[in-house]
Amino acid sequence: MNALLQKIGDLLKALFKKCKPSIIRFWESIKRFWREKHITKILLLIGLLFILITMLFFAFMASQANVQSLKDGLQQSTVIYDKDGVVATNIVTHRTDGVTVDDLPAHVKNAVIAIEDERFYKHNGFDIKGITRAFFKNLFAGRITGGGSTLTQQLTKNALLSDERTYKRKIEELFLALEIEKHYSKDEILQMYLNQVYFGSGAWGINQASKRYYDKDIGSVTISEAALLAGLLQAPSALDPYQNYEGSIKRRNIVLSKMKELKMITQSEYNEAIKDEIRLKNGGGSFIERSYPYYVDAVLDEAIKKYGLTQDEILTRGYRIYTEMDQNVQAALEKVYKQDSLFPLGKGDVLVQSGAVILQPETGGVLGLVGGRGDYMFRGFNRATHLKAQPGSTMKPLAVYTPALEEGYEVDSLLVDKLKTYGDYTPENFSKTYQGEVKMYEALEHSLNAPTIWLLDQIGLEKGLDALKRFGIPYEQEDKYLGIGLGGMHKGVSPLQLAEAYAVFANEGKRTEGYLITKIVGPTGNIIVENKTKTTRVTSKDVANDITSMLLNVVETGTGKGTKLSGVELAGKTGTTQLPYKDINGTKDQWFVGYTPNLVGAVWLGYDKTDKNHYIPGSSSDHVVPLFRAMMKEVLPHIEAEHFDVVSVNGQLAGETAKKKITKENIKEQAEKIEETLKEESAKWKLVLQEAKKDLEEVSEKVENKLRELLGN
Repeated sequence: MNALLQKIGDLLKALFKKCKPSIIRFWESIKRFWREKHITKILLLIGLLFILITMLFFAFMASQANVQSLKDGLQQSTVIYDKDGVVATNIVTHRTDGVTVDDLPAHVKNAVIAIEDERFYKHNGFDIKGITRAFFKNLFAGRITGGGSTLTQQLTKNALLSDERTYKRKIEELFLALEIEKHYSKDEILQMYLNQVYFGSGAWGINQASKRYYDKDIGSVTISEAALLAGLLQAPSALDPYQNYEGSIKRRNIVLSKMKELKMITQSEYNEAIKDEIRLKNGGGSFIERSYPYYVDAVLDEAIKKYGLTQDEILTRGYRIYTEMDQNVQAALEKVYKQDSLFPLGKGDVLVQSGAVILQPETGGVLGLVGGRGDYMFRGFNRATHLKAQPGSTMKPLAVYTPALEEGYEVDSLLVDKLKTYGDYTPENFSKTYQGEVKMYEALEHSLNAPTIWLLDQIGLEKGLDALKRFGIPYEQEDKYLGIGLGGMHKGVSPLQLAEAYAVFANEGKRTEGYLITKIVGPTGNIIVENKTKTTRVTSKDVANDITSMLLNVVETGTGKGTKLSGVELAGKTGTTQLPYKDINGTKDQWFVGYTPNLVGAVWLGYDKTDKNHYIPGSSSDHVVPLFRAMMKEVLPHIEAEHFDVVSVNGQLAGETAKKKITKENIKEQAEKIEETLKEESAKWKLVLQEAKKDLEEVSEKVENKLRELLGN
């Protein structure tokens, strides 16, 4: 083996030795060509040209930004528009009042400049030294870690750009900073920055921060207090002195050292400030004002979770947010939720809570929502969107009856209605009575559990789970059992998710994801985000119509008949979750979800935390059904009435019975006419027969006489 390898090596050496002159000549020719054609210079020129074009591009883009409107934009509050483009509300953070640079003590300005941008008054928007330092820091880190930004660049980022950390965004930031420096003085830039930047604890702007932490105007703060505020800018949440007093003091000391180094304060001022004990006193500072709080907060949630914006970004940049809100619908919902008589009495000081959503089924646009009762804090728990509660029998049309119809069952197919055990699971009807067999529409109309689970078992659990997935209903691994057909879920759903799912039936079997925001426009007129509606086919139009026919029954004569309104075509389904306590008769969650051809509403009722003292007595027909009816009564006058293409199963049966009745009456009428005709004809024939008989007698007499004459002769 070694000999073979040695032989191969010798052959390769000989081959290389033989080819070496040719390789050398080839390489020399390449180098000669490279020199003669000036390839290095050409590549360098191309590189420089690329850099120049890139710079020109960013410079052009920066020049197109309306930076002259920046000051006005920063002074404006965020505006929420409704579906018609009419202002619904402003989100006011009280940073808009602001302060002027002339009103600020020198040590306040110096504290911020010392720690954030010490060469602020010397550069033209960017600092080469700072950028170089940050570049190598990012290079060694292998990613954009930040740093190197001047106050002008920070203002640019906060007011005009996103928070993404990419080199492209950093380049945009640099050129826009240059553009801003052309239009505003240094003091104007500093003033805009200090009035909009976030200092933590909900305080935007340095004057509001002073009130939040010291209960005093910014003009009254000491050098030590000013240094602490400036230090918060590095990490306002992490250094919040209410939560991390020690960390904020350490950062304050760094700011004071920097101020002393730059000779912004004397040694004696430094010595006094470093010993100063900061006394915190919450004077309120910034707070959020807005109409339609639950809807607006849901808008903020969507902007943050769906589009990746930050709360600070949304609230400090003067954005214009266009939504699908119908102010009439939203006001109607809020009016209903102020009527305590519509809700069960709470136990002690704990309110029975509720959440409701109204959306347009074809577009998915949320027209209105309310997420609770009683006191509510900014971006608190919104039961219209954040809630996860077991949906009870509202799951039946989604997980059982839709896939069953898809498998070939009919609305009047017979289902087994008997007490039956499936492994360790035994579903029971609420009434504890069983009919042996029941038609599908009757089982849904009266919300019978036993035939529903029998049907799910017949078609297969996987088909039910697949249907839920298509309807956009999330489920856990623990939910994969027959009980999911009755809403038995580990986590559950929100009113918004349930409304989205039922919109499929009103929208001919198609599902459109619910949304609130249509677009967000920045302070300079640039569109930040824009919604793109996505519609998917869940089931066929025929199946959707069959479900609607059965759910119309539920409202006409079934468990939801308490929601019926005169002249309104409403389909819907009740849902309840039973208490886990055998010795107490009541419910944990109550639901109703209903729809017209152009409106879908879902409402939940219950306690945030259910126990033996906090539960809802009675059934859904006692509480959530009249609540939903009150909602629809207030909302529907503002929505143009439309009609379903189908009628209820009861209506279909009534129509068939009427047809049969008409047919019997026609047959009877025709029979009577025939009988009368026969009677008339019978009388005529009787006369004919009498005449014939008479004629026959005369002929017979003549014949008889004639025979006698012949015989006599």
